[in-house]
Formats: sequence, structure tokens, C-alpha cells
Amino acid sequence: MNATLKDYSRQQLAAQPIGAWTGMAFRLVVGALREQLAVEGLTQPHWWILNHAAGSPGRWNREELTERLVPWDDARTDFPRVFDDLVARGWLTEDDSTGRIAPTTEGEEGRARARERNLRVHQQVHEGIDTADFATTIDVLRRVVANRGGDDNLPE
Repeated sequence: MNATLKDYSRQQLAAQPIGAWTGMAFRLVVGALREQLAVEGLTQPHWWILNHAAGSPGRWNREELTERLVPWDDARTDFPRVFDDLVARGWLTEDDSTGRIAPTTEGEEGRARARERNLRVHQQVHEGIDTADFATTIDVLRRVVANRGGDDNLPE
């Protein structure tokens, strides 16, 4: 889906409403990612939990990870229900004494399948965009977030 963009002056582009463009980008990108996760029966919060658990097995408990993820959540997710679902599926384990979570083999396999689908969306999003330009865009958005008092740190 390599679209050709109409050329506009820097002045015309700089006058655009960032909220409108970031909102449209959010709906299109996140919508595509959510569609791909749904193929595996996952929501974005399922994905976030699995990725954090896989990236640092035993580091997180439910409360710590929920606190970390809430700022990224736009759906008022019932995180305890998502944790319970992953445990019930056999995709996530919790240490009885510490409450620390880790993915199971089945959870890692499901995460890997979903990751492959998500990578295809990311590749489509990056088409025709130089890596340096993409990085600059992310950095600009981090500055916008910081200017509004948000957390500009990259997600772990």
C-alpha cells in the first residue's frame, strides 16, 4: 500500500492540527494492530502484559505492571480480568509466594504468532519513511507529550 503523497510547503504542513493527524494515525495503526491481535484472541492489554512478562520474566507482579500500563490504555481496561484470562489460558504463570509473572511456553508461542502479525502492520506503516525521519517523528511526539506534562520515556 505504497501511497504517493501530494507535496505541500513546510508552512502548510506546520499549520496543520497535530491532534487531528495523530488521532487519525492512532485510529488507523492501532486499529490494524488490534485486528491482528484479535486473530489470536488477544486485546492490546493482553499483548502488553505478555510482552512485559516475556521481556523480564519474574520482574513484574500484577499491580506493578498494571501501574506501568494504565497510562497507555485508552479503553479503561479491567486489567485483573486480562491477567486472569492469560493465567486461565495457561499463557502466564504467577509465583505463589511473590506474585511475579512469567509467560509459559504456550504463552510465548502465542505471543510470537501475534508478534509476526504485528510486524507486518509495522512494516506497512514504515513504507516509504526513512528511518531517520521516523525517529525524528517519534522524538517530536515525545516532546509534544512532555510539553503537555506527560511521560516522554519510551515504553519498556
